[in-house]
Amino acid sequence: MDIKYLKGDATQPVGNSNRIIVHVCNDIGGWGKGFVVAVSKRWKEPEIQFRNWAKSGEKFELGEVQFVQVEPTLWVANLIGQHDIKRKGQDGVPPVRYDAIRAGISKVSIFAREINAAVHMPRIGCGLAGGKWDQVEPILQHELTAAGVETFVYDFD
Repeated sequence: MDIKYLKGDATQPVGNSNRIIVHVCNDIGGWGKGFVVAVSKRWKEPEIQFRNWAKSGEKFELGEVQFVQVEPTLWVANLIGQHDIKRKGQDGVPPVRYDAIRAGISKVSIFAREINAAVHMPRIGCGLAGGKWDQVEPILQHELTAAGVETFVYDFD
């Protein structure tokens, strides 16, 4: 099974069966730039629950995932795969944390198989987090498609 690449909006995933929209969040509780803006325009609950999770501090750390059901057959996965929000040090190390994305995607894969869901996402970790797709794509192939999870990646028109 291969990743299916589509042109379009990842907040409007194709299909009618169970679906999970995955996006990468930071570990400081910030929400307000990038893909989350589109998420919040469609549904308020993912932001509300993310902010509550951040305030609680309970398992709010890199590699964790919060699943928020937004429609009867649709969940948003808030995956913490970014440390802070700014590049650090002289080398400008980006906030993306590939190990955290792998850990989170592994959890998404388990949940997707439990509820027989397809996974949908933008090119996670490659926007504000500063990641490289050639690092993220193999994670998705290993954790999702190799496990039989139908996976869609959207490039916004």
